[in-house]
Amino acid sequence: MRRFASLRAMSYLRPKFMDLWSSYSRRDFGADVIAGFTVGLVALPLAMAFGIASGVTPQAGLYTAIVGGLIVALFGGSRTQIAGPTGAFVVIVASVVSRHGVSGLLIVTMMAGVILIFLGLTGLGNAVKFIPRPVVIGFTNGIAVLIASTQIKDFLGITMPENPSEFFARMEAIWRHLDTVKPQTIAIGVATVAVVVLLPRISKRIPGAIVALAAGTLAVVLFKLPVETIGSRFGGIPAGLPHIDVPAFRPDLILALLPSAMTVAILGAIESLLSAVVADSATGDRHNSNAELVAQGVANFVVPMVGGIPVTGAIARTATNIRAGAKSPIAGVVHSLTLLGIVLAFAPLARFAPLGTLAAVLLVVAYNIGEWREIPKILRLDKTDKAVWSATFALTVFADLTVAVGVGMALAALLYIHRVSQTTTVSLVTPEDLRDGRAHALQDKTIPPYVTILRIHGPFLFGTTDKLLQETSDMTQYAPIVILRLRNMTAIDATGLYALEALSDRMKSSGRTMLLCGARFQPARLLQRGDLIDRVGEKNILPNVDAALQRAAEIHESAAMSDGAAPQLSASTPSRAIISA
Repeated sequence: MRRFASLRAMSYLRPKFMDLWSSYSRRDFGADVIAGFTVGLVALPLAMAFGIASGVTPQAGLYTAIVGGLIVALFGGSRTQIAGPTGAFVVIVASVVSRHGVSGLLIVTMMAGVILIFLGLTGLGNAVKFIPRPVVIGFTNGIAVLIASTQIKDFLGITMPENPSEFFARMEAIWRHLDTVKPQTIAIGVATVAVVVLLPRISKRIPGAIVALAAGTLAVVLFKLPVETIGSRFGGIPAGLPHIDVPAFRPDLILALLPSAMTVAILGAIESLLSAVVADSATGDRHNSNAELVAQGVANFVVPMVGGIPVTGAIARTATNIRAGAKSPIAGVVHSLTLLGIVLAFAPLARFAPLGTLAAVLLVVAYNIGEWREIPKILRLDKTDKAVWSATFALTVFADLTVAVGVGMALAALLYIHRVSQTTTVSLVTPEDLRDGRAHALQDKTIPPYVTILRIHGPFLFGTTDKLLQETSDMTQYAPIVILRLRNMTAIDATGLYALEALSDRMKSSGRTMLLCGARFQPARLLQRGDLIDRVGEKNILPNVDAALQRAAEIHESAAMSDGAAPQLSASTPSRAIISA
């Protein structure tokens, strides 16, 4: 019995690295080496830039990517996850450093690691799904604005003695010192943005950031440009392996630093699991969220011992890893070894790297992570979603990220209560209700073999949308036409709407047609404000199951005529129920 329990616990936290050897080939290893080397080059300028933007040294960012990336690759729950420093932490890290120094940051990172390990061991990491999409978008927009605002000084080459942590104070200080702008630094920054943005259009295999960094460093050396570099500000990057130094534990700072540690843990959990989901959709794999959170926690507990900063799964680097052909966690290991090799061999050259180049790279990163296209979608939703987004965004930019996280979670709870309260109705049953209900009933319908019916019961809000993803993870079990029956879906929010839009895209990419039918008043009203109708097609939004089956027959007949014969379907596919209440 004990042996069974221990095996069950092992599978609960089983890293993907342990599944490697069952079918791993020499060809897979070659693909992993190429992918890991590629993403290692991509991570080099980003790691240094995130270290500088966080108020610490560039080598702190590099050591985080090397050690944290290696730990997550070996013990994480995703095959292709790449971990390292990311923009999500820049603001909170800089704030902690300014208030409590580097020693306070190291304690915060280790505390966040313990929290993440606890979330993974207990399965409470799933609680991050209870953060609605307007809150996540508000965080993301605000963090992007803050990252961009911290890089204006180095992008313009401005010299100013103070470096305020508050947004308005920072912008006011930049305005007062505009007379110190250096044209050479601006030229390097503009050239960097052009290379980073335009080079992927020519070749996606060549990392634009590393090319810009190499070109900028070469320009500084050859033309002796009077611009600020890593060497002039930090004295360069030490060559050799990082020194292991356990930070002094200060119990008197625990309560003062706990809110910051909670913020780092929550942001780390959100970004790492979101990155793992993105990787799953690209590779067809399925990550182990508990193992991933434990690995992220161990990484955050260990990296402070080498002077590192918070670490999490990096969506852009993970996507680059997949596009480069990664097959397994070996690519993540190679990524870390590539960075280590660069530090050991080329650290002396880093002192010539211009800070304007790294600032320009982060400006592009800030633009890419901002999810600006989501703002018009949020603004088309109802007042509650718009209020939640605007409050989270404003607090992130103008107040404090810790406050924004706390208020965002409180707003999420209130929003959930508000949505659920709207699902309760009391009314008499009339003959008209009985007559209208027949068109929605499934019991007397004949479902043809080319149709699968999905149905959602209850409110489809944040915290329940993952059930749709789990049910539709294997598209091969569905017929060519899928009817999504919304008759018993009592309410929907922005997160649910986004989940339906994502399902529509996945259905379309798999060659299937999705029809929606039977939406009640509140869901129907919200569907009109999103992009779902444009994605599905207005003709594929039907009032009831009867109409949806008729539309499915039309689509099937049209496809049969275009193909010259009806497709051969082996058997009827039963309808499936997704219980979301």
